[in-house]
Amino acid sequence: VSRLMMPSRSVCVFTRVNDARYAAGYLASGVRSMKILSPLSNFSSQIRALSGISGVAHDKMTDKAVFTRDKVLTIHTMNPTVKKVEYAVRGPIVQRAVQIEKELKEGVKKPFTEVIKANIGDAHAMGQQPITFFRQVLALCSYPELLKDNMFPEDAKNRARRILQACGGSSIGAYSASQGIECVRQDVARYIECRDGGVPCDPDNIYLTTGASDGIVTMLKLLVCGEGPTRTGVMISIPQYPLYSAALAELAAVQVNYYLNEDKCWSMDVSELERSLSEARKYCNPKALCVINPGNPTGQVQSRQCIEDVIRFAAKEHLFLMADEVYQDNVYAEGCQFHSFKKVLFEMGPQYSNTVELASFHSTSKCYMGECGFRGGYMEVINMDPEVKAQLTKLVSVRLCPPVPGQALMDLVVNSPKPGEPSYNNFMKERTATLSLLAEKAKLTKEILNTVPGITCNPVQGAMYSFPKISLPEKAIKEAKALGQAPDMFYCMKMLEETGICLVPGSGFGQKEGTYHFRMTILPPTDKLKILLAKVKEFHQKFTKQYS
Repeated sequence: VSRLMMPSRSVCVFTRVNDARYAAGYLASGVRSMKILSPLSNFSSQIRALSGISGVAHDKMTDKAVFTRDKVLTIHTMNPTVKKVEYAVRGPIVQRAVQIEKELKEGVKKPFTEVIKANIGDAHAMGQQPITFFRQVLALCSYPELLKDNMFPEDAKNRARRILQACGGSSIGAYSASQGIECVRQDVARYIECRDGGVPCDPDNIYLTTGASDGIVTMLKLLVCGEGPTRTGVMISIPQYPLYSAALAELAAVQVNYYLNEDKCWSMDVSELERSLSEARKYCNPKALCVINPGNPTGQVQSRQCIEDVIRFAAKEHLFLMADEVYQDNVYAEGCQFHSFKKVLFEMGPQYSNTVELASFHSTSKCYMGECGFRGGYMEVINMDPEVKAQLTKLVSVRLCPPVPGQALMDLVVNSPKPGEPSYNNFMKERTATLSLLAEKAKLTKEILNTVPGITCNPVQGAMYSFPKISLPEKAIKEAKALGQAPDMFYCMKMLEETGICLVPGSGFGQKEGTYHFRMTILPPTDKLKILLAKVKEFHQKFTKQYS
């Protein structure tokens, strides 16, 4: 027994009945299991009485009793709201795609040679190149010794020095203020003022965040309260980005769906908002309205008139507005233009600009930057109650601060090279090339998908995704349901297994009953995107024939 009193041991073997007290002690101190060489029946009862263990198994092959201790944290004792969280863009399809990649590396024969992941808006992973100026400044901030090197342009060095001077110990490894580095918030405020045609922006209303997602979840935490019919309801678009449904599930808030109009290029319809709100008030207390513009997963760009209508609706119904605007530079379609909710709000006059509560969000992860891994972002709050704002500041302080390299990158996005500076021409060349290429791929995706009988794709006006509708044969729908799968999940999984194309089923984003979709990014390089679209076309035709 003395030899077995080593912390690293997880199995203890006892042979005598009078070892029961030792056995109980081991179990109480965290030993996971023990094997009892004696088959005596009263040994088990002694152990249970002394240690409180509940699991006893008998190995008939060795005539040994194996005692196990229940886990403190089990699927039955864990937080039940976490079990309700789903996140389609990294769900079962993607997990299977990762397995297939491993199988290909191990030499398993497949009808394809690579997995093409079109499931997530990870620009750099799909081949989009970083903006040189951003990486130069980040390199200088990370290793200030490089400031002595003549290979870096002077404007990059100036940006790096300014950022470093604002950091504790002149290091981006130091904590920042919880709300974010002050000079970065000032730059964000100036950027917003310029973007919105001179509408004032107070740096004190800017909160730097760990990507836009962090700001969105933080705002939802502030909004959610109540029980039963008074529980907070949050209106989200369907189709929606799964961050919203996942966050609401985790917070045990009430998800209130409103449907975008697919027949009108996924536009918002105030009559649908009114229907959704009226129904929701029967069982919860709707307090917030979330809008994604440009849209994810649908790729639409809402018109100015639509935004005005939404603001009037929010004002009339006393709703807090949340505007997810992370794709604001990703606008491709002719006649479309990004209008920020804040700009429209203030141009509608004091009746709205002094009363409507608004939080808007931006990020370094999308647009022409694609710097997802740095987790940079900001949110601006408008007309927030001062006491609530104090609570918001307290809440973000609990997490100390957003990643400082992400804050530095956010600063470069809002304070990019200006005309006359050494890096300006190259910066504009790279920025324009990236956005132009995305515009070409948006057009290509829509055109090719619409040549496939049974697939209908709206124009990809903005963002980075298409969300085409697919017609599925009744036989395929029945087979999917027999397997306990959503029909478009069945379709996408089949496509992955047969072609190596990884898409996300529309059911992961929400869709009208009886309709089926998938979401795919337009991010792959053009040659690979053409291969992807050709494979989708071939698969859909084969699938339709197989199940007709």
